[in-house]
This record gives sequence, C-alpha cells and structure tokens, in this order.
Amino acid sequence: MRVLAINDISCVGKCSLTVALPIISASGVTCDILPTAILSTHTGGFTGYTFRDLSEDIPAILEHWKSLGLKYDIIISGYLGSIEQVDMVRAIRRDFLKEGGLMIVDPVMGDNGKLYVHFDAAFVEKMKELCRDADVIVPNVTEARALCGHDLSAADGDCPALLRELGALCPRPSVTGCDEREGDKTMCAVYYTRKDGTTARFATEKIEGSFHGAGDVYASALVGCLARGVGMDDAVRIAATFTADSIRQTALDKTEARYGLNSESRMYAYLQALDKAAQKA
Repeated sequence: MRVLAINDISCVGKCSLTVALPIISASGVTCDILPTAILSTHTGGFTGYTFRDLSEDIPAILEHWKSLGLKYDIIISGYLGSIEQVDMVRAIRRDFLKEGGLMIVDPVMGDNGKLYVHFDAAFVEKMKELCRDADVIVPNVTEARALCGHDLSAADGDCPALLRELGALCPRPSVTGCDEREGDKTMCAVYYTRKDGTTARFATEKIEGSFHGAGDVYASALVGCLARGVGMDDAVRIAATFTADSIRQTALDKTEARYGLNSESRMYAYLQALDKAAQKA
C-alpha cells in the first residue's frame, strides 16, 4: 500500500506534511510526499513568516517519478497555494493514481468563518473542480460553506444539509467541526457519507478553544485507517477520537495553540484502535 500526501511543509506549527507523514507512516503504510510550498511557520497566529512556492519544482519531480513507474493506492491533497497547483493535482490524479485507487481532497481554504490569506472566490471555484475529481473530501464547516456558496460567517447551521449539498461535488463528502448540543454537553461532530451512499455522524465532546492543525491530524489518521482496509464508520470513529484526544492533551499541557496539537503521546492509542479495526476488516 502506497500513499502520496500533497501538502505544504510548515517547518514550525505541526500541520500539513509534518503531521501527515508521521501519522500515515505510523499507520503501517508507505507515505511519499510532494511539497507544494515551504513556510517557516504556518500562517495562523504567526506574523513575519517566510513562504516559498514550489510550483516550479513540481514538474521535474513528477517527470522523475514517471521514469520510476510510481503509482499510488491513495492520494491525499491538502494546502495548495495557487490555482495552478490545483490543476497540477488534477493531473497527478490522472497520471499517478492506480486504477481503483482512492483520491482524497482536504480543501484547505479557511476556518472560523473566513478564508485564509491568499485565497479568494476564484480559488474556491477552482477547488470545486478538484473536489469533483475526488472520492472523499474532508472540509471543515467554513470550507464546506465556501464550496456550497454560503455565507462563511453565518452560524454553524445544518451540517447534514451541507453534506447533502456537497454530494453534488463528491460521492463521499465529510464535514468536520460541526458544533451541536447533546444534553448538557457541546459536541464536535463529523458528518459523512458512506460508500453505499448512506450518511452517518460521529461526535466527541468539544474542548473549548482554537487548535491549529486539528484538521490535518484528522485527515491523516483517516487516510491511515482507509489505507489499512478499515471501513468508513470505524475510520471516522478512530480518526475523530484520536484528534479529540490530541486536542484534550494539548489543552491539559497548556501548549500555545498556534504550535499545533500534542498528538505524539496519543499516537499509541490511535495505533491500537487502528490495528484492532484492521484485523476485523
């Protein structure tokens, strides 16, 4: 099983490829990487960061890979810094994804009711094209609203309705970070569509605060599960639980949120759950 993770490298801040590579590799599959950009830190909560677009390097990398005959069982794309990079990823899917392979798109564009720096309506429209090429997409609520053409700053709204709208773009959408009440607790839910077209929900208790890199931890853990043959229900449960445990650990450690989640100490529990589910699959 071979996975390709396409994302940026943020040298500090525990997100994107510095999260994807260790989690997917620890899951027991080969993970190759294609960096889209390199930053001194991620852009959330830091100022004065450096940014280098790697678009000019990508074509030569891909030509070398073609000479090696590389093909991938799963490709996951994350942060893409330009419309041109979206087109590159669509070509990578065509040239490097095995027949019957899985294309997963994390349409990284925004959070907390607004788009990230450098992204605009034109980029959102281009990202929709990539989502149409995907088997699974994993937007957060803000990104789901953007893909559906909704007001980004509105209240959380109806995540099942967002999921239904996203079904026009991708057969297996998933919306993360859906806040809702369950009794006297605030829950953070994931709504997702199974391979058979039915929909489901999994929720964990919400830890108050803003935690950078949570989406990357979730997406990477989900890929690790799917790569091991785990079904979507168990994959979502395991990935969401791992993410929630990592957030809880970060809050307990009182780590400054912009430096990312302390997922390292929760990795063993994630791998135990993954191995157990993979044995049943």
